[in-house]
Amino acid sequence: MKQFCFLLSYLFFFATSLLSFSQQYINPLNIPPALSGNFGELRGNHFHSGVDFKTQGVTGKPVLAVEDGYISRISVSPGGYGLALYVDHPATGHTSVYAHLKSFSKKIADWVIIKQYEQESFQVNLHPEKGMMPVKRGEQIALSGNTGSSGGPHLHLEIRDTHTQEPLDVLEYIGQVPDTQKPDLRGIAIYPVAGKGIVNGSGNPLRMNIGKDKAGNPSSPGKTVNAWGRIGTGVKAYDRMNGQSNIYGVKYIRLFVDDKQIFSSTIGRYSFNDTRMLNSFIDFEDWKNRRSFFMNSFIEPGNRLPFYESANRGYIDIDEERAYRFRYELEDLYGNMLSYSFTVNGQRQEIPEEPGCSNWMAWNLHNSFLDLGFSLSIPTGNLYDNFCYSHFITKKPTYYSDVHHVNNNPVPLHKSGTIWIKLHTDTLQNRNQYGIVKISDNGNESWIGGSYKRGGVEASIRELGDRYAVSSDTVAPVITPLEPAGWVSQKKIRIRLSDDKSGIAYFRGEINGKYVLFTHDSKSPVYTYIFDDSRLIKGEKQILVFRATDRAGNSSEYSYSFHY
Repeated sequence: MKQFCFLLSYLFFFATSLLSFSQQYINPLNIPPALSGNFGELRGNHFHSGVDFKTQGVTGKPVLAVEDGYISRISVSPGGYGLALYVDHPATGHTSVYAHLKSFSKKIADWVIIKQYEQESFQVNLHPEKGMMPVKRGEQIALSGNTGSSGGPHLHLEIRDTHTQEPLDVLEYIGQVPDTQKPDLRGIAIYPVAGKGIVNGSGNPLRMNIGKDKAGNPSSPGKTVNAWGRIGTGVKAYDRMNGQSNIYGVKYIRLFVDDKQIFSSTIGRYSFNDTRMLNSFIDFEDWKNRRSFFMNSFIEPGNRLPFYESANRGYIDIDEERAYRFRYELEDLYGNMLSYSFTVNGQRQEIPEEPGCSNWMAWNLHNSFLDLGFSLSIPTGNLYDNFCYSHFITKKPTYYSDVHHVNNNPVPLHKSGTIWIKLHTDTLQNRNQYGIVKISDNGNESWIGGSYKRGGVEASIRELGDRYAVSSDTVAPVITPLEPAGWVSQKKIRIRLSDDKSGIAYFRGEINGKYVLFTHDSKSPVYTYIFDDSRLIKGEKQILVFRATDRAGNSSEYSYSFHY
């Protein structure tokens, strides 16, 4: 009976969805569509620019071109998209992108290897001439994989505007995915504007998790909300799909106060140059501290995302002692909608004055801070809102400098800022071995690097709110051969490469003085060369040399002789 009801709901969904969506492209896989990620989903520092198709937990599923076109770009990288193909479709003005692939079809793979040897590099970004590699709708162009910055086997598919390269919502152009489930609300947040508003007697944000009642619907907030003055709100919510345990991004968010729409966001096309503006779309402080995605229902002045419609940029003035009726509508692409209402009580309270500030930074200006032993420069266009910068110093003898606490609270930068830290101890002969490190609360370090300048080190950073100091990396990478006795019989060389601090910047393999292609994926420390009989002279003594350099300039070399 349950299976019959599910079948009826699926058929109803499929029939009704055809009324509003026309399938322009075919499914890129020959298996029933199931998603692990949707378009615009919130990720660390970016919006998800495509959809992730599940591949039944394995790699190696045939990947099909969604429409006639030609391959315009091929990318091979140990991180990011890993192995990726870009197919232009002139008839529609779109480009389809297929990422995290295991391998390319033979005609593509053979050409890529030629180019890798020409450039003497595993990592390549290639642009075949227009029409050089035509593909037909439904043609197999690759096998699905898990390469690059992928957390498991899947196919990442994008549809882009070819002219602007702006990503579009794939599900508006491709076969339907069964979905009759409405979004799931998890939390509500109230943000008093500094110096202009107050909530429950405080100028701090009020974040409330929302549970479920016995029927599975969102329950009321666990506390009464009393506010006065200017406030903004936020919502934590995810979407769901039939038969899947994953959570997805919510496409449409609408906020009403007393039945008047105050704010709406629609996650649609955007520029990759603006994808880091996600950090203004969300409550960045809560994300940084708790890895939680509250989505702001107000628009900061430096936020240029094209997603919004609002009155008063989404801010609400609570200036009457009465109950204000708030309502959120959360909706997915297929029209499944959740409506949630809550009350904010207008209650007169003394609004705390904004504290004095000696280091005010304005969102629309070039900002800087200068102190003995430290400087910070933030070019125009990097801030989303004004804030008061704070800075203090602690001592730790294990570093070559003081430890600099660069602002108390997390503040995202759209592109980057530049810091300079003075050395109090300058003892290294090779000054390239100095580097700035970011220090976490538990004392772990991540290498930022930088360059030696004026008795200190200068580097770029992408957010404020962390601790930085100058450290060093004087240890070369470690090259470890893996079972070299079996290399000839297996026709494969495997080497483990590791570095204790700054990370690998460069590697190169040679046999008898000529470049050989070692492949690599960022999730593994193993580098692999498959014997290529067309490029090896058999019967001769083969001398392998493998070199590696880290980001601080420390180098290692390994050599091994064998007969083949």
